[in-house]
Amino acid sequence: MAALVVLSCKMVNRLGDTATELFNGEVVARVGDHRLHRSQLENYIPSGVSPEDSAGLAQQYIRAWAEDLLLLDIADAQLSKEEKDVTEELESYRRALLKYRYEQLYINQRLDTLVTDEEISAYYQANPEKFVLERPVVKARYLIVPQDSHSLKELKRKMSSDDDTEVLEAEVLASTAALKWGDSSDTWMDIITLAQELGTDSRILLGAIKNQFAELPDESGNLRIAYIVDIVQQGKTAPEDYCAQRIRDIILNSRKHALSANLEQELLDDARRNNKFVTY
Repeated sequence: MAALVVLSCKMVNRLGDTATELFNGEVVARVGDHRLHRSQLENYIPSGVSPEDSAGLAQQYIRAWAEDLLLLDIADAQLSKEEKDVTEELESYRRALLKYRYEQLYINQRLDTLVTDEEISAYYQANPEKFVLERPVVKARYLIVPQDSHSLKELKRKMSSDDDTEVLEAEVLASTAALKWGDSSDTWMDIITLAQELGTDSRILLGAIKNQFAELPDESGNLRIAYIVDIVQQGKTAPEDYCAQRIRDIILNSRKHALSANLEQELLDDARRNNKFVTY
């Protein structure tokens, strides 16, 4: 077995030739009795890529092709006839796949995908323990701006305003004076997401918040600023609107499970009525 592995490694290593050598002739690579033809390789490489990228993709494909066949050949040589007999496994997989496909068809034909706001609220209120926050969530406006920007003071004033007009003016000003602007003041976001938008760590960001502002200078001479409109801390119950999509998915999954169980019961009942299923 060890000798076969060494031989396999040597055969794979020989495939790391130049692109020119790889494309000489119709057969571009060989592993034992297996041949890889130019047409197979060309089908894998997208049109329009540069020659350098094309050569790189070609070598990646050839290596993967070789590794797959080398392992397959070794398995074929080393495994017993009984070990290579996968008839039972294939039949089991075929049956499982057919059952799954019909179950999905049955569910899709009957699933009510409408989840009302009332249903979401009812589930949220009945299960508050399921929505305890592992990290803070915030509503925020944020930007990245040069520290020496003449617009910095005006941007901070307007981005923290309760006046929608001034917030809009801040956005317009940021389009020319700032490197980045974002407004999630109407939508809850995970503190990690906000930190990623600003290119920092969430713990550093949380520690920098003072009077609703977090200001973090970077090595490039820029200032990363977040104005925290609202925050719900770790350990508290998440706001309902933050959980809405998750609750919608939970309700839909519950309906799917119910339909699946109903399908099983329907089949059993129908089989008994038609004397197709009898217990002795």
